Amino acid sequence: MEQSFVYVVPLMGIIGLIVMAVKSAWVTKQDAGDSNMSELAGHIAKGAMAFLRAEWKILAYFVVIAAILLAWSGTLVEHSSPVIAVSFVIGAVLSAFAGYLGMNIATKANVRTTQAAKTSLKDALNVSFTGGSVMGIGVAGLAVLGMGSLFIVFYNVFVVSTGGDVNGAAMATALEVLAGFSLGAESIALFARVGGGIYTKAADVGADLVGKVEAGIPEDDVRNPATIADNVGDNVGDVAGMGADLFGSYVATILASMVLGREIVSNDNFGGIAPVLLPLVIAGMGLLFSIISTFFVKISKDTDSVQAALNKGNWISILLTVAASYFLIDYMLPEGELVLSRGGSIAFTKMGVFGAVVIGLIVGALMSAVTEYYTAMGKRPVNSIIKQSSTGHATNIIGGLSIGMESTVIPILVLAAGIYGSFLAAGLYGVAIAAAGMMATTAMQLAIDAFGPIADNAGGIAEMSGLPKEVRERTDILDAVGNTTAATGKGFAIASAALTALALFAAYVGLAGINSIDIYKADVLAGLFVGAMIPFIFSSLAIAAVGRAAMDMVNEVRRQFREIPGIMEYKAKPEYEKCVEISTKASIREMVMPGAIALLAPMIVGFAFGPEVLGGLLAGITVSGVLMGIFQNNAGGAWDNAKKSFEKGVEINGKMEYKGSDAHKASVTGDTVGDPFKDTSGPSMNILIKLTSIVALIIAPHISDGGAHTHASKENVDIKKEVTYEDGKKVEKVTVTVNK
Repeated sequence: MEQSFVYVVPLMGIIGLIVMAVKSAWVTKQDAGDSNMSELAGHIAKGAMAFLRAEWKILAYFVVIAAILLAWSGTLVEHSSPVIAVSFVIGAVLSAFAGYLGMNIATKANVRTTQAAKTSLKDALNVSFTGGSVMGIGVAGLAVLGMGSLFIVFYNVFVVSTGGDVNGAAMATALEVLAGFSLGAESIALFARVGGGIYTKAADVGADLVGKVEAGIPEDDVRNPATIADNVGDNVGDVAGMGADLFGSYVATILASMVLGREIVSNDNFGGIAPVLLPLVIAGMGLLFSIISTFFVKISKDTDSVQAALNKGNWISILLTVAASYFLIDYMLPEGELVLSRGGSIAFTKMGVFGAVVIGLIVGALMSAVTEYYTAMGKRPVNSIIKQSSTGHATNIIGGLSIGMESTVIPILVLAAGIYGSFLAAGLYGVAIAAAGMMATTAMQLAIDAFGPIADNAGGIAEMSGLPKEVRERTDILDAVGNTTAATGKGFAIASAALTALALFAAYVGLAGINSIDIYKADVLAGLFVGAMIPFIFSSLAIAAVGRAAMDMVNEVRRQFREIPGIMEYKAKPEYEKCVEISTKASIREMVMPGAIALLAPMIVGFAFGPEVLGGLLAGITVSGVLMGIFQNNAGGAWDNAKKSFEKGVEINGKMEYKGSDAHKASVTGDTVGDPFKDTSGPSMNILIKLTSIVALIIAPHISDGGAHTHASKENVDIKKEVTYEDGKKVEKVTVTVNK
């Protein structure tokens, strides 16, 4: 039973995909509205697929070239194999497919949410959240199935068939090859996130500046030539991009825990692989509990809180995962001390591992709560931006920047406490397993996140179709909550990236054969500074790309208003496809340079200056990237909801202000500045952090200092078992000693 337990992991992934298919079929069966609504939804779906085809064409060249290089590099060192190229391709394909799954259901759920909003907010939430849950469950299901299946194959090929040591070189090779899967997933995620972010924000900025500010028409008015491109952007950026993003995060977190788990000698019933297998099982278990929790996200009447319903589902998934983790860890890990030969050979118990999982889930929940506070309507941060909008555009910008910077304080303190607490509980393995615990409920987190863009599209279709005011009001309620959940999802992702990066960092140190990163050395300190700079230049490139593409979009929208008579009188249709084409070409062109920096920087530094300087680079990227990610995500989210607050009316200095007022125009400017912050460069930070660490992990055997670090193995660890009887009960005591 115990030896075959590993096969449970891909089975849980298959269950997830079956549930996803059932939910997807239910969404598809819902009423798609009248012919006009279906036509508009068709334009959005067509534009989204056109972007994906163009993106996949470019990425196919990258995947083929990278796979050839990886296959060649796999022949150069002992602890790798040309099979890493196959692993890389599978990871890349599944990452792209994860994004497609989300986008495909989102472009079906949007118009059906609009139709449901004609009836009630309850029905609209049901359709939009079910659409989001299809994406969340599908992404997590693919990750669990992919990682679980490949681990079974590589474990049997490199360890079982050779009679290799599960704590030694054979397992190291299996996990190095498995790291190719994570590299493929994160590479596609970066390009999808950056490319999708550039697309959506170029369209959004162009639509806002010309349509709302210059022409004075609503955000999703059918007369605005950029409105279809704007709605397409919600799908390619916030849905397809986010799907690939969290797929990569999920995989990287599991990998980091498995790599560190190899260094733990475990006298368990699973052939010694329980510490390696545990994060996979936690991920699969979290997927199942997330599925259960989706059925609790519902409201009974229109006056109920949508945010409270989403929070309820989220907390149920977290609490179920905590409870089940206790029994799972107690079942899988052995009694007595476990030793990870890293950081002074730290010893811990299985309850320490459980404590680390709990800490990870608490950190994730707190990060989401803090992000919600800084970005939600009605809270002090957003209200302060609203108030500062009354004195002009400049003070709105100042207010948003200030809130974004302030919002880094509590999350960083929470992260620091989580890292230190999980380390005390179970060493560096505890830090990694804390990240795995946090990511266990990814299916639920992504379902909550993905429902927002669906609701946003639904509101756009309602506006373009000229539906009654109450329909748009219902979709606006969902959209406003979606802005907050999108921000909390990004906060969750950046927190997991920080924990995962530290675990990957620890794994890299071991494989690179170094004992520590000494910043007292000039070259290492230089690497630290260069690493801290990379998130800034990455953000600069991404934001500048949005600016250039937005300029093209603004000029095109102005041209159409000028040259096509009758648009403003509804007598002529805008040329929507021209705007879609501008965003598509710009995003494909501009995504290359930021992606190249993330992939090439660690390789150049590693091969030119050695493993310790590369370690300094990774540390700089991680710390700087986490801060930049939190700052940009929260500032952008707060600006966005400050603008949306004017749609219902806000009181500033005793006077009510609405859409069209000078204060509202100032808030539109702030939202426009915040758009590339929260949807392009900000969310890309977590991928940048993990991707550079994974690249370093892949090249570590090539730049190793020769194995200065001592790993735990059965040859240098003594395991002594004593059996006694107390009150007639058999008691086993296991003592583990590392021989130095």
